[in-house]
Amino acid sequence: MNQGFETLAIHAGQEADPHTGAVVPPIYAVSTYKQDGVGGLRAGYEYSRSANPTRTALEEALAAVEGGARGLAFASGLAAEDTLLRTVCKPGDHVVIPDDAYGGTYRLFSRVLREWGVSFDPVPLGDLDAVRAAVRPDTKAIWVETPTNPLLNVADIAALADVAHDGGAVLVVDNTFASPYLQQPLSLGADVAVHSTTKYVGGHSDVVGGALVTRSADLGERLAYHQNAMGAVAGPFDAWLTLRGLKTLGVRMDRHCDNAERVVDLLLSHPKVVQVLYPGLPEHPGHEIAAKQMRRFGGMVSFRVEGGEEAAVEICNRAKLFTLGESLGGVESLIEHPGRMTHASAAGSPLEVPADLVRLSVGIETVDDLLADLSEALG
Repeated sequence: MNQGFETLAIHAGQEADPHTGAVVPPIYAVSTYKQDGVGGLRAGYEYSRSANPTRTALEEALAAVEGGARGLAFASGLAAEDTLLRTVCKPGDHVVIPDDAYGGTYRLFSRVLREWGVSFDPVPLGDLDAVRAAVRPDTKAIWVETPTNPLLNVADIAALADVAHDGGAVLVVDNTFASPYLQQPLSLGADVAVHSTTKYVGGHSDVVGGALVTRSADLGERLAYHQNAMGAVAGPFDAWLTLRGLKTLGVRMDRHCDNAERVVDLLLSHPKVVQVLYPGLPEHPGHEIAAKQMRRFGGMVSFRVEGGEEAAVEICNRAKLFTLGESLGGVESLIEHPGRMTHASAAGSPLEVPADLVRLSVGIETVDDLLADLSEALG
């Protein structure tokens, strides 16, 4: 029976505990498991780096909501990215990345993987001809963010899947900004969906985690081997918190989107705002693609202001209900200056973000309160 997103988020991998009937999976705070004779693993568990029942519940739920064959949970989004890249690449290989990728992803490529011998080229993913031209015989992956962080550009997942597969590469989609509720890359041809589950999946700013979900079981098995061998796994309490957050993802995302649309309306009418970046706007260059591959347009909004960098920083400092902080996707609204905060590692690179840019993670508070706070911050 085909089940809806919210049903899967609440029930997939989360059957009632057979011993007590508990409707929430227990936190298995355990490192090792009694074996039924040498080599006789009870339910497949031997050591919690390899597998843990709480983590298994989260991994099965993530696979279900993304429509994938295998889900894997990690200690952070970057741990998931690193494990994936060192599984599909080897020294001497090449990856195509967005020319406006998340700063932490760019740092992983430029400061870590390049030292390991993996090269990369930043490319505007909206230009399919440029992507095709960047693919080389040694290209093993095309890395996609859509929408991107923090410029909210949109890439055509289905078209890029064709480009990647024609070149013998895998298509990886960082689905963090959209969440599985708003976008399902695997159904559009992607091979792997990546998440910082710290963000919308966890949703409450109380846990750090990451995830990979694969379209094929074979790639899932390869990644599971490396997950165990490299060891950056989600702990049981972190998995439990993330699973709790996943249950309400659908209803939270609807409110995030509702509130973001009202915030966008305010920004569009404010004289100090020179540009609003939001895929839901008809004038956004990726609007038609976003409308095709997303359920709605998300809770992330970026904008540029008159007065340059100092004006943007001052707006961030004046906000009160919008908390000045990094990260995103929690129930509370956040404001930040990407150039000095989340994307400082991209300064001086081709991925440097505009100095007059402000990024909002619009939360689920009473929207009139958010509008009043933002109006006061804008001055």
